[in-house]
Amino acid sequence: MPESAYLELRDLRVSHGSVEALRGISLSVNQGEIVALLGANGAGKTTTLSTISGLLRPSAGAILFEGRPLHTLPSHEIVRRGITQAPEGRRIFALLSVRENLELGAFTRRDRAGAAATLDWIFELFPRLRERLNQLAGTLSGGEQQMLSIGRALMGAPKVLLLDEPSLGLAPILARAIFQSVREVNAAGVTVILVEQNARAALQLASRGYVLEVGRIALADSASALLRNPDVQIAYLGNGE
Repeated sequence: MPESAYLELRDLRVSHGSVEALRGISLSVNQGEIVALLGANGAGKTTTLSTISGLLRPSAGAILFEGRPLHTLPSHEIVRRGITQAPEGRRIFALLSVRENLELGAFTRRDRAGAAATLDWIFELFPRLRERLNQLAGTLSGGEQQMLSIGRALMGAPKVLLLDEPSLGLAPILARAIFQSVREVNAAGVTVILVEQNARAALQLASRGYVLEVGRIALADSASALLRNPDVQIAYLGNGE
């Protein structure tokens, strides 16, 4: 694993009660990359993201970000360090407006001018959010709620964005729009760790990928190599096509 890795997981172990969900995984993410995490349900993908963001505590191992320990910090401090998450299932605040949801994403920021500039950028990425700024978030469509979830995470001015199943439940045209926005976020300098059920789309976006199986890393390679890998094709891409 390169010493210069931006974000590193070293022999990370995480348990849910008596069940070990992560069994000593090590992975690295370089600054400016999109890295995809693939695997079946229960493989440990969401657990990995939740542990990076401080929502879960490892039982062993370490997480380093910019060379400094991350796994000992509370989740709000991890956000301050520059890591935010758009969780699976969106988890927006349905009874708050779009504006209020976005403002909550900036809760760790003290730079009002910077937050206003970030908001303008989010409206460029997702013009529909500007149109629905005063609408209750719970009345948005599924695609709009996903835009809001990502926008809320971006309001924290992240260096690293954790995306958990951003296309889940979306029509293909909306999923493509979300993937395009992820590409634009990355082009703006944000490093992305992507968990995505659509393995083909994830690998077409990413530079590298890791395949998790029952809490362990089974494969790690460039995204292009994983797309060509026969085992990955059969297990995740459908009929080896």
